[in-house]
Amino acid sequence: MLMAGNLFVFMSFQMLIPTLPPYIKSLGANGLEIGLVTTLFSIGAVICRPFIGYMLGYRTRKPLVMAGIISLLVITFIYPLSSVVLVFLLFRFMHGLAWGWSTTVNGTAAVDVVPNSRLGEGMGYYGLSITIGMIIAPSLGIYLFQITSFSNLIYISGALGVVAVLLLAMVNYKTPEVVKNTKKEDLPFSYFGSMIEKTSWYPAFITLLASFAYGSIVTFIVIFGDERGIHQIFLFYLFNAVMATISRPISGKWFDQHGPKGLVLFCTFVSFIGMWVLSFAHSNLFIAAAGILFGIGYGSLIPTLQSWTLSITPANKRGVASGMFFSSIDLGIGLSGLVFGIIAQFVEIGILFQISSVFMLLAMVFTIMEGRRKPLRSQHNLKF
Repeated sequence: MLMAGNLFVFMSFQMLIPTLPPYIKSLGANGLEIGLVTTLFSIGAVICRPFIGYMLGYRTRKPLVMAGIISLLVITFIYPLSSVVLVFLLFRFMHGLAWGWSTTVNGTAAVDVVPNSRLGEGMGYYGLSITIGMIIAPSLGIYLFQITSFSNLIYISGALGVVAVLLLAMVNYKTPEVVKNTKKEDLPFSYFGSMIEKTSWYPAFITLLASFAYGSIVTFIVIFGDERGIHQIFLFYLFNAVMATISRPISGKWFDQHGPKGLVLFCTFVSFIGMWVLSFAHSNLFIAAAGILFGIGYGSLIPTLQSWTLSITPANKRGVASGMFFSSIDLGIGLSGLVFGIIAQFVEIGILFQISSVFMLLAMVFTIMEGRRKPLRSQHNLKF
């Protein structure tokens, strides 16, 4: 039920991701303002997560889950109320706050119901709800954006959000005993202490690098398709979804048996190749090929990094670690939107993808450095 509910959360949210940049461009936004669509959202998510990570140290899960998803739903419906760029960007920042809350709580709730010995496999299956939502929903969003009005797109997104609310309300949540036995007064709040979990910051840093690379695709792929006359850009997301769905259970079991290092290196390399294939795309065939590579690579990379992060984190710190992990994704994508939004004013978007792919290589380098720096220790003795 949690997987199903989370799928609809991501479907509702992710169908807006590729459509908001071209929509705000139609309102008269420049390249920097287009980048801010992603950046302000990410800032909101990052600001929120230390607070919710702290609350997860002493609060039961269901009220927090419901507060997050209902906030997402309300903010989704207010988007059509603005045709002014600055007001639209303000709504985007508010959306980021709600997203930071919801993803942190939902991810932590998932970890709570998975046995430690099968954390990689369990989070791999849970991650399917994230990946399928992240990949199928943008295809649906692009299609609807092309055939109907932005308001209708919002209404459909909101309808999916309503389904998410209903499903998540029926979940049987589990809260760790150490959390139940902790009182707020016994858990002093530190903003930066609730932002970074020291035991697991390294895989979160690698997540930041990989997400920075991916952010250029999130922000500019629809505009890229328009520039090159590729009208079936949804094929990238479609093939991405298919391959991610096939590879995710396999990568999850591999993680439990062999640990994260080899898997992270393989996934980042395949993602790097996928970005270069995408940069040379002038036809649907290349778009589909890039989607296949990204589905195998990035589709397995993010849940692997999430499992790595959480597997080396104490149970009572998983809320903070989960928030740190998702903040790494949002911060990476957000900073990418800002940086490459500026660069996009001077170079062609295909070259932009090539430049951003360098950060996949950096993710590989730092994964190798971690292996040499110290052995990986985890709650269930993962092999590095």
